[in-house]
Amino acid sequence: MIKFAAILNYSLLSENTLSQHNAISQLREYVGQQILGQSTLVDRLIIALLANGHLLVEGAPGLAKTRAIKVLSEGVEGEFHRVQFTPDLLPADLTGTEIYRPQDSSFQFQKGPLFHNLILADEINRAPAKVQSALLEAMGERQITVGSVTYALPELFLVMATQNPLEQEGTYPLPEAQLDRFLMHVFVDYPSAATERDILHLTRSEARQRLSEPAKPENIMLQTALFDARNEVLDIYMSDELENYLLQLVLATREPGKYDEKLADWLEYGASPRASIALDRCARAHAWLAGRDFVGPEDIQAIAHDVLRHRIILSFEAEAEGITKDHFIDELISRIAVP
Repeated sequence: MIKFAAILNYSLLSENTLSQHNAISQLREYVGQQILGQSTLVDRLIIALLANGHLLVEGAPGLAKTRAIKVLSEGVEGEFHRVQFTPDLLPADLTGTEIYRPQDSSFQFQKGPLFHNLILADEINRAPAKVQSALLEAMGERQITVGSVTYALPELFLVMATQNPLEQEGTYPLPEAQLDRFLMHVFVDYPSAATERDILHLTRSEARQRLSEPAKPENIMLQTALFDARNEVLDIYMSDELENYLLQLVLATREPGKYDEKLADWLEYGASPRASIALDRCARAHAWLAGRDFVGPEDIQAIAHDVLRHRIILSFEAEAEGITKDHFIDELISRIAVP
């Protein structure tokens, strides 16, 4: 977890950057107060906002996945829409469709949920491949095409797709090539007993508030401020040596035999160049959130698992030995020299 207020090194940041940090810190605090026990998920959502990417979140039901992005949408200047993915969903249910107007015998395009700023694709693996492809195309191209007309999506466009690891019968697993379009793949787990007690208190407090006077959320961060923060993240310095280290991590997933023959036996396919791009942007965002104007090895290592775990395919031998993707990534990190 990134402790924003505690670790910001103000001496390294410009006045304009401090202003963006203040807005991000307030946003993180606002979300963190309502999403208890899921600090990693909250931090990854903030990084995805800064890195202009999308999240795939996996966890059991009831772990505040839906609530997290809904609360985040209340803190930013943007529109939120939730889509429940089901086997009978159609691509037009996401993109929109042309509606016939009998009064003038014309067709008018009616925009679908994808034209909102923050999208929750709930249980994406329960919809057919055609629907998944429509969503993933919009994520990658930032546009949709209906008939012969192409429509641009909003500049602020973030998709958080969820997967339920339970009840896999009748689901449509995402192909690895499509998983690659997600910036990060985040796992969420159950909260501690103490945190769950706090959750009980929070929900009771919210219920009382709704009965008396519903709270009206205010935008904490405007889109213009978010776009300025993204530019600040892109300007974070990364040395040539560290850039080479980042590339070595990704390239090692394709040729692990250079480091250990055992690793080669564990791997079927490695990460694509999208992994290098995602690791670069996420590491810069991680460093910026930590209050530094440069990327360190710890930034790359902190984000490597979320960036790489959905981009590699383990071999049958690895699965037979009980090797997980996170364990494989740990082994890679331990074998590559840090500059």
